[in-house]
Amino acid sequence: MLLHVTDLRTELTVAELLAELVPPKEFLNVSFDNYVPDSTFPSQASAVASSREFANRLNGKKSSSTGIYLDGGFGVGKTHLLASIFHTVKAKKLFGPFIAYTSIIGYLGFQEALDQFSEYDLICIDEFELDDPGDTMMMSRLLKELAKKNVSFAATSNTPPNALGEGRFAADGFQREISSVADRFTIMRIDGEDYRHRSANYEFTRSSSVELERDSGSARLLVSFTELLSFLASIHQSRYAKVAEQFEALAVSGLYEIQDQFEGLRFVSFIDRCYEAGISFQFNGLSPDQVFRADHVTGAYQKKYLRCTSRLFAMNSKG
Repeated sequence: MLLHVTDLRTELTVAELLAELVPPKEFLNVSFDNYVPDSTFPSQASAVASSREFANRLNGKKSSSTGIYLDGGFGVGKTHLLASIFHTVKAKKLFGPFIAYTSIIGYLGFQEALDQFSEYDLICIDEFELDDPGDTMMMSRLLKELAKKNVSFAATSNTPPNALGEGRFAADGFQREISSVADRFTIMRIDGEDYRHRSANYEFTRSSSVELERDSGSARLLVSFTELLSFLASIHQSRYAKVAEQFEALAVSGLYEIQDQFEGLRFVSFIDRCYEAGISFQFNGLSPDQVFRADHVTGAYQKKYLRCTSRLFAMNSKG
């Protein structure tokens, strides 16, 4: 079944927004037991033990808020451990990427978001981003206010793929930027190699116009790149996850280099939600690894662009 953007539902209630804050499909069945530490890197086993201890402690009676921060390179299993914490803790909880929380704050306003989040006992934040000063300050303020209400936190770092092997971790930046609540977090560094063994050299597979328009029986969103970027600009980013739930494949025609940084970051956010939903990706036009301007990729949002390219490749391979 081929879908057009006009077929997509974009309205959301607050309850629906919060209901989306659960681990993505890839991490629905993970646990501490099926995380396999690499014996070459003892810090991985230590991280498992500390994460399990943190979750078990929250399942007991706690008198004040606590936090754990899993800090490491790309592909060492940080999200696996974060989701394991989520699944183990029996309290009222939320799980989502950093950008999902900032989007909800932007959509609801800070006070309303604070009121909503304060109803939970545990907030899990995947890929805590330190590259946007405004968002980082907003999240730091949120954590500070939630800590006063005895909310506990678990978070992972966001480390760019090209930093592998360089020992560049985000813990120092994380502690500095959330100084008001940093002392409440146990910092666990996780060394190791990317278990997916991903390469920065991508060989994307283009599809013909006929292939893009073929009705395979599954729900497929067929859209030109221009139309998609325009659609994303017309709705709040907090609604992207709901949009991504409505199709199984994304077919985009006429990819080209994005000149506007805001358009690029909206596209990144949308692809994040599509990747988490397990959506496949087909395209024609410019190769996806050339969609973002070189000066944008090497700029302040490098992590986001590199992650997006990696995820587009995984989605394309799936398609």
